[in-house]
Amino acid sequence: MSAVSDPPQPGTRTVEITAYPGRPPVAVDPDRTAPFGWWPAIVIALVALIDRVEANLMAGALPKIQEEFGFSDTAGGAIATAAAVAGVVLLIPAGRLADRGRRNWTVALVVAIWSLLTVGSGLVHSYAMLFAVRVLLGGAGLLYNPSGSSLLADYYPGRSRARAYGLERFAYFSGLPLGIMAGGLLSQTIGWRAMFFVVAIPGVLIALACLTVREPVRGLGDRIEAARTVKSEPEPEEAPKGPQEPLLDQLRGLLQIKTLRSVVLGLSVLFFGLGGLYYWMPSYYERTHGLAEGAAAGISGGVGLLGMIIGTLLGARYGDRLHGRSSGWRVHFGAIGVAIGTIGLAGTVLLSDFLIVQTVFYCVSNIGFSIAIPNLTAANADVVPTDRRGLGFAVLQFLVTLSGSTGPLLVGAASDLTGSLRGAFGVLLIPLVIGTAITFTGRRHYDGDAAAAVARQQTAPQEPGKD
Repeated sequence: MSAVSDPPQPGTRTVEITAYPGRPPVAVDPDRTAPFGWWPAIVIALVALIDRVEANLMAGALPKIQEEFGFSDTAGGAIATAAAVAGVVLLIPAGRLADRGRRNWTVALVVAIWSLLTVGSGLVHSYAMLFAVRVLLGGAGLLYNPSGSSLLADYYPGRSRARAYGLERFAYFSGLPLGIMAGGLLSQTIGWRAMFFVVAIPGVLIALACLTVREPVRGLGDRIEAARTVKSEPEPEEAPKGPQEPLLDQLRGLLQIKTLRSVVLGLSVLFFGLGGLYYWMPSYYERTHGLAEGAAAGISGGVGLLGMIIGTLLGARYGDRLHGRSSGWRVHFGAIGVAIGTIGLAGTVLLSDFLIVQTVFYCVSNIGFSIAIPNLTAANADVVPTDRRGLGFAVLQFLVTLSGSTGPLLVGAASDLTGSLRGAFGVLLIPLVIGTAITFTGRRHYDGDAAAAVARQQTAPQEPGKD
C-alpha cells in the first residue's frame, strides 16, 4: 500500500491488521471512524451506566433510608465516601490486571459481582450493615474502569477516541441523575429495599453482554491511526516477552508525564464538585423548596441529564473534529469545559433561592463538565504508552475517585456544622477554581507527551501473561 498525503474517503482502501490474539489478520479500513463498529463502546458504556445508577440510588432514596435507620447527614455522606475509598484501594491492582489479563472477562466478572452485592443492599437491617454492604460494593464497583478504558483505546483510533470515551463517560455521568431519579421514584412507589432488587436484573444481562466483546491486540487503535498516513510495511511480529517492570517504577514513570498530571488534576477537581453536588442536591431541593421526594430527585436528575447530553455531544464532536489540527486541543477544550462547569456551579450555589435561575446554572455546570470529561479522558489515552494504559487509567481513576469521594462527606459535615446545605455547597468552589487554572497548563505538553507515548510503544516489550 502506498503512502497518501491526505486520508482518502472511508471505504476506499483496507489494510491487513492482526486485531485479535491468536487469530489471523483481518481487513480493516483505517479511515473509518469506528473500524470495528460501536458495539464495544456501547457495552462498556452500559457497564458504566449500571455502575453509576446503582451507586446513586441511595442519593434519591436517602431521606427514606435516614428515616428508617435514623442517621445524620455526616453519616449519610460517609457511606458514599467509604464506598469510594474501598474501590480506590483496589484500583492499582485492577490496573495491573488490565495490562496483563483478559479485559473482557474481567469486566464481565466485576459486573456479575455488583449484581449480587446490590441484592444484599436491600436485605440490610441496620446502618452498620448498610455501611458494610455499600463498602463492599464500592470495592468492586471501580474495578471495571482500567480494563474497560484500555479496551476502548485499543478498539478506537485517536481520531475517534473523544467520541468513544464520550459515550462511556456520558453513560457514567448520566448514571448519576438517572440513579437519583430511579432512587426517588422507586423508593416512593415500591420501597427502597425493592429498588435494589430491581436494579440487579439489568446488571446480570450486561455482564453477559461483556462476553460478546472480543479481546483485541494491545495497541490496535494506535496502529490503525498510524496506517491512515504512514506508508504500510509488513506487520511486525509480536515483541518478545520481557521482564515485568516494578510497580513503583511504572507509577513514577506515569507521574512524569506532564499532560497526565494536568488531566488527573482537572478530572479530580471536577469529580470533587460533581460528587458533592449530585449526592446532596435532591435533599437540598426537598429542604429548601419543600419539594416532594420524587419531584426533588426528578428535577435534580432531569436537569443534570439534559446538561450532560448537551455537553457530551459538544465535547465529543468538537474534541475529535479539531484533534491534530490545533496544538494540544483536547486538553485545552477540556480545560474550557472545567471553567464553564465551575462558573455554572458558582451560580448554582449563589442563586439557589431562585429555583428556575438555579436550575439553569445547574444545567450549565453539567454542560461544562460534560465537555471536559471525554476530552480529558481521551487525552489520558493519547499520552500513556500502550503497555501502561491499564495502570494509567487506574491511577487516573484512583485519584479522581479519591477526590470525588470527599465531596459528599465534606458537604454533609459542613451541613451539620452550619445547618445549611447552601453554605455547605460553597466548599466545592475553591478547589474547582484552582484546578481549572492548572488544567489549562497541560496544553503546552500534550503534543510532546503523545509523540513520546507512540515512540515507547514501538520499542516496549510486551507484558508477560496470557491475553
